[in-house]
Amino acid sequence: MITLKEVTTKKDVKTFVKFPFELYKDSKYWVPPIISQEIKTFNKKINPVFNDAEATLFLAYKDNKVVGRVAAIINWLEVKEQNQKKMRFGWFDVIDDVEVSKVLLDKVIEIGKQNNLEFTEGPVGFSNLDKVGVLTYGFDHIGTMITWYNHPYYASHFEQLGYTVEKQYLENKHAFSDIKTDSFGRIQEIIKKRYNLKALYFSKTKEVMPYADKMFDLFNKSYSSLASFVAITDVQKAYFKKKFLGFINPEYIKFVVDKNDELIAFGIVMPSYAEALQKMNGKLFPFGFKHILHAKKHSKKVTFYLIGVHPEYQNKGIHAIIFNEFYNTFSEKGIVECLRTPELVENTAIQKIWKNFNPVTHKKRCTFRKDIL
Repeated sequence: MITLKEVTTKKDVKTFVKFPFELYKDSKYWVPPIISQEIKTFNKKINPVFNDAEATLFLAYKDNKVVGRVAAIINWLEVKEQNQKKMRFGWFDVIDDVEVSKVLLDKVIEIGKQNNLEFTEGPVGFSNLDKVGVLTYGFDHIGTMITWYNHPYYASHFEQLGYTVEKQYLENKHAFSDIKTDSFGRIQEIIKKRYNLKALYFSKTKEVMPYADKMFDLFNKSYSSLASFVAITDVQKAYFKKKFLGFINPEYIKFVVDKNDELIAFGIVMPSYAEALQKMNGKLFPFGFKHILHAKKHSKKVTFYLIGVHPEYQNKGIHAIIFNEFYNTFSEKGIVECLRTPELVENTAIQKIWKNFNPVTHKKRCTFRKDIL
């Protein structure tokens, strides 16, 4: 018999966060989260997303053993301001038993009905800066710090339960040796002169801070046309700065400003922490920090986290300036491989700017949807 338990105590939250550690203990490709950081994600006193959203966590039990988990999420900004009557669900993990998936997902739908929502979609997080999607291709590639990994049977469970694919994402990579400066080297100088722009270089995190809020504002403007976009609020900016900036080398943050020092484009890259996180197995102490710091300084792989260009400057080749800056930095660092975070299949604009680098699609993922009747 499968029973469902709502997560209400600190002990329950820890059990919720640690369930995947058991589920994927034999996987060479799953990348564990940092347990303490993951717990804070669900702390309403710490994570400001709860000012505009709510989440109810559930654990599924069978024979007194945890066999699944899910977070039922409502982002009220999305529901009320965008009129998207969506019931979100995320942090979905389950053993290979479709009945367990059914119990968990039926609970999500039940909450959706109670709140007069029209459909459910997942796996997604609270916003566009969270992880997204079920992996459907590329199970033999190591995950990343900013994506979910899952067993191949997940998609089958959704299909058996009447869910349909809602959005599809691609993950691409290319070798640093495949970057040819002919596609951006000369033109970026022309573009800088034409529009009176300059690139900023940072060597210390404190140098980034005066531009950080502007970066989030530009993120909101440049990504607002994409499906499922939910803007980052002012109070969330401080939270994300604290959560992410420590993991990013300042020299991996590239900003482009105009003659008035206004930010018009940005690019953010993170060192690959996948292997370090596997060695840490979720724990910062006693040696976890050592693995993180080593990867931050020495990783020869990088993940392109975000690239944004102000709408007024899009389709004007501004990305050439960003690429040139990254090329110079990566050359100094000896980077050998560049990976990209999940990109919507219909986001052809972002795909075009990478076309000259011989990108290879090594992973695919999607979200699933079901109407709430």
